[in-house]
Amino acid sequence: MDFNDLTFKDNGGGQLQAKVEFANGNVLSVMAGAGMYCTPRENLNSPDEFSAFEIGIFGPDGDWATQNFFPNCGDDVMGWQSREEINSIIEMIG
Repeated sequence: MDFNDLTFKDNGGGQLQAKVEFANGNVLSVMAGAGMYCTPRENLNSPDEFSAFEIGIFGPDGDWATQNFFPNCGDDVMGWQSREEINSIIEMIG
């Protein structure tokens, strides 16, 4: 699996979101749109229109787990992640 396999949907607020649950129970959320840490920071119709995305990771219990994987990130989300960085994150989580 890689970024190209993600299916983005409107999350109801105009932002695009893709979520994937891995066999180990971890969930990756990838978002883009107004208010998200992405480029550009506006609501658009396709993930192809973005060059960077905001990600969050949830553990099998549903709690935030981003800092378990990236202890130095200092937040529950990480912004401005490229497709290549997201591919590495997918490999790490899964």
